[in-house]
Amino acid sequence: MSTKDEKQPINWSALTSVSFAGLQVAVIAGVAVAVVVVSELVVRAWDIPSYVFPLPSEIASALYRSFPLLWPHLLVTLQELGLGYAIGAVAGILLAALITQFPFVEKIVTPYILILVTTPMLALVPLLILKFGFGQTPRVIAVALAVGPMVMINAATGFRRTDLAKIALARSYGASTLQIFYKVRFPLALPMIIVGLMVGGIFGLLTAIGAEMVGGGSGLGNRLVYYSSLARMSSFFAVIILIAAIGVGLYVAFYLIGKKWANWES
Repeated sequence: MSTKDEKQPINWSALTSVSFAGLQVAVIAGVAVAVVVVSELVVRAWDIPSYVFPLPSEIASALYRSFPLLWPHLLVTLQELGLGYAIGAVAGILLAALITQFPFVEKIVTPYILILVTTPMLALVPLLILKFGFGQTPRVIAVALAVGPMVMINAATGFRRTDLAKIALARSYGASTLQIFYKVRFPLALPMIIVGLMVGGIFGLLTAIGAEMVGGGSGLGNRLVYYSSLARMSSFFAVIILIAAIGVGLYVAFYLIGKKWANWES
């Protein structure tokens, strides 16, 4: 005798989700192609000068031709971003753990964190250059100062959202403060930490590019200034595409990390 569940139609949810994801990718790709094609037609129809807005085909050609020259500058930017990001992220997480464990420390540190958050790091780049010269050090410091507060604020928010009942239960089993932190607080705060790392990465990228524009002999930001001074707008937009690709890559990477390690939040 068949049950009620057996009379129901087959559950196609898995296949439906996959096809829906494929449809989303197709729609996004289609919109991107449509934007490029329309932009190409509009620029040609209105005869817009290339020094104002180049043809998308010219931008693609400039990106292909200039990529061997841009590659060393891309590596410089990624190196500055990587070093500054690592320093700022580690400092932000450690500081967030410290201020959530010791409220007195939070009262002392919070005003300085607010100053760092509200002060554009690019304003400090000339001062850092005077102190450390025109090498990568000022830009790495600027990136770290931009990343750290963003990571700290989000991580501290995650640590404070920890369920007190779980902490009380862990203490009833004799867990130490350190065990409670890395077995209860940190896993529960992981979604907010990942958000902070994502936001910090974007802020760090913008700061690195801006610092290279203010003072630097290499990097993608330096190339933006160089190409704009020569009115080579196709190469200028090619550099912007590279910067945008880095930003999108950061977002996708942390999205996948969050989906793998913090998907329980949903």
